[in-house]
Order: sequence, then C-alpha cells, then structure tokens
Amino acid sequence: MAELWFWLLATMLGVYIVLDGFDFGAGILHFVIARSPGERASILSAIGPVWDGNEVWLIAAGGSLFAAFPALYAITFSGFYLPLTLTLWLLLFRALGIELRHQLNDAMWQAFWDVAFSAASLLLSIVFGAALGNLVRGVPLGEDGNFFEPLWTDFRVGTETGILDWYTLLVASTAVISLSLHGALWLALKSAAPLAERADRGARTAFWPCVALAALTALATFAVQPQLSANLKRYPLGLSFPLASALGLFVARANIGKRPLAAFLGSSTHILAQVLAAAFAIFPNALSARIPSRHLSLHTAAAPEATLAAMFAWWLPGMLLAVSYSYFSYSRMPRTIEASDAH
Repeated sequence: MAELWFWLLATMLGVYIVLDGFDFGAGILHFVIARSPGERASILSAIGPVWDGNEVWLIAAGGSLFAAFPALYAITFSGFYLPLTLTLWLLLFRALGIELRHQLNDAMWQAFWDVAFSAASLLLSIVFGAALGNLVRGVPLGEDGNFFEPLWTDFRVGTETGILDWYTLLVASTAVISLSLHGALWLALKSAAPLAERADRGARTAFWPCVALAALTALATFAVQPQLSANLKRYPLGLSFPLASALGLFVARANIGKRPLAAFLGSSTHILAQVLAAAFAIFPNALSARIPSRHLSLHTAAAPEATLAAMFAWWLPGMLLAVSYSYFSYSRMPRTIEASDAH
C-alpha cells in the first residue's frame, strides 16, 4: 500500500503540473505573444474557467500526502519552509492578477495586474522546478531525520546543499521552458488568429531548447542521484518514462500549426512522464538524503497499512468527482476565444 500511494501521489502531482502548467506557461508568455490589452484579456479568458479548478489536484495531493505519509509531510514542510512561504505568496498574486484585472477599466490598474500575473507565473515555474530538483537530488537530512536548507550555499551538489545549486537551477530552467512550450500550445489551441499564430511560433521557438534542457537534465540526474542507475538495473521498465517524454515532445512538434489538440496532448505526455521519471529516480525512498544512510524509506514514512487501505477506499470516489468536474469544466469552454469577446 505504501508503494501504491507513492505512485498515486506522483501521478496526482504530475496531473497538477500538466493542468496548471499551461496556466503558468500562458502567464510566462503573457507579454511575449500578446500585442494589445484585448489579446492579453483573451489569454486570461483562455485559462479563466479552469485555472482554479486545476489547483484542486494540488490540494488533493497535499491532503493525500498528509494522510498517507505523515512523517514525510512533517519533514518536508518544515525543511522547505522558505520556498513554501514564497509559493503561497506567488499563488496569491497570480490569483489576484487573474481575478482583479477586469475589475476596473483603467490602463494602469490592468497593467499592474498583468505584470503581477506574468511575474508570479514565471517565478512559480522556477520555484516548482527547483523544488522538484531538490527532491530528486536529495536533501541534507540530519541524524535526527530533519533538515533545513538555506537559499544557497556554494552552488555545488555536496552533503550540505542549499535550495539553489547548479542542478536545481538546471531543473528550474527545464521547467520554465517546458511550461512555456505547454502554455503556447494551449493558447494555440484556444485562441484565434493572430494570437494563435504567434503562439505556434513561440512553441516552435521553445521546442529545441526544451529538448536540449530535458536531455541535459536527464544526464545530470544520473550524476547527482545514484539511485536512478540502480533502479534502471532493477526495474528496466523505468525506461518507459524518458521514452514517453521524448515521444510526447516529438508528437507535439510534429503537430504544431496542424493539429493543436494533438500537439497539446503530446506536451502533456512529456510533462507527466518527466514527473513520473523524477519519482522513479528516488524510489523506493519517500525522501532522498545526500548521505545515503539517512534516506527516508517509504515504509518508514507511511501511515499504518489499515489507514492506507481505508484512504484508498475514500480516494477512489473523490478522484472520480475531481475528474468529472474537470471534464465538465473543459467540455464547456469555447473552442476558440476571440480578443473581441474575451470578457
């Protein structure tokens, strides 16, 4: 049951990043592909009906983490206190940027909230990417099983690491470019010309940097996380994650400007496979430590078996509701959104 919940949590986080990721990407590209206030309003309208519903998956993952792995929850939330506080502020400003922009018909007011939305989206992509990099690389767990990381130390991957080093910055850069590509493909799917055409051009521009950074991150992960090589020898099926990621990327590239839904689904496959590959890199540990003898194993971090089984019985109908709600929201969105009817 502990291993089942590990993969359920990884999948929920992957689905969250796929869904909220195109919101982040749209925010990153807010000033890049939009040329007028009307086009910027149409970008917000392309995510407006679904962005808050997408965050249900983050809440579900956090609640499941609290119940299934209470020790992991306690250790990580105290150890990552600084980035979690920053994340809450950024989520707040992103939400305010979306909700308050249209409340006043004033150019300065709208420009301020456009900047808040775009900057928060970019910084959230960096923070989430760096957080994922920390989990894969491992954290400086002490002998008492706790840790606290400063923002940075010497930018090397040693035993005493900071939140930022060369590896976590590489993962953060990969996250930014991947989510930019993902957001561009969503805007190409939901926007009308000429915004959709500029989104297609943005996706083509982001594609090869995304390929290069994903490949570089994969190679770097082998260097900083020895567990990945051991897992591939023990579970060769794990190769399906990077293969699915690469296939998704090239499906996206082949369909840019032709079949926007297929391109977006290809990008979604790439992102979900990347998150599952990150989980595979640390399995069977719940939290990887820089000193291998201090890894927090899944079974040490997990709640009792009976609790996990009871949770699973409640989780299934809960997820059915979440999936049904997501389907309801997305199926009722307009096929394309014109700048003239963005309100």
